[in-house]
Amino acid sequence: MKLTIRILLCMVATTMFFSSCGNRKGSRNTAPVEPEAMQVVTDSYFQAIDRYFTNEVAPQYVPAGHCIIYHDYASVDDSNPDDIQVLGDFWVENYDIVGDTLMFVSGGNHAGKMHVKKDSAGNYFAPGLDAVGDGSEFLPTARAIFGDRFDEFQKANSDHVLREKIRKAAISEYVYKNHLGVKYYKDYGWPAVRIPNP
Repeated sequence: MKLTIRILLCMVATTMFFSSCGNRKGSRNTAPVEPEAMQVVTDSYFQAIDRYFTNEVAPQYVPAGHCIIYHDYASVDDSNPDDIQVLGDFWVENYDIVGDTLMFVSGGNHAGKMHVKKDSAGNYFAPGLDAVGDGSEFLPTARAIFGDRFDEFQKANSDHVLREKIRKAAISEYVYKNHLGVKYYKDYGWPAVRIPNP
């Protein structure tokens, strides 16, 4: 069966996953749009993806105390249970707490196709990402990887307003789930942004 998720806003019921990476934790924030039974499976896919980004990708950036993972686009093809393919526009962001503020330290965008499989115990894991290239390689590799979903991906990837709404929702859920005593998040050189209630 082929399952597609179009992420529009992440301000509604969310599922979070936390895994350690040094002293970092990862989270997923997405708007469930599929039937209840399918959400459980889909959440497992994204938990595996969160683990991959938290454990394999986040440490490649300047380290920080907290890691938040989110995505502004995802499309899942689970027609082959031995190689579930998740197209996504994934974001990895590392933060430190300074007073009442989450200060952005490092991170970036990792668009591409994630492969999700099951281990011998039946648990999902993500062995790797077919990543979209940088610079002049971005468009040709994105077209090759996303195929007939390229236009959907490009629309989400270029929508900075939507991404910031999703990011804010992901930060809000992370702060709430981890009981952090912070009220704002801040990027270097930009004003602090109030963190809304989840």
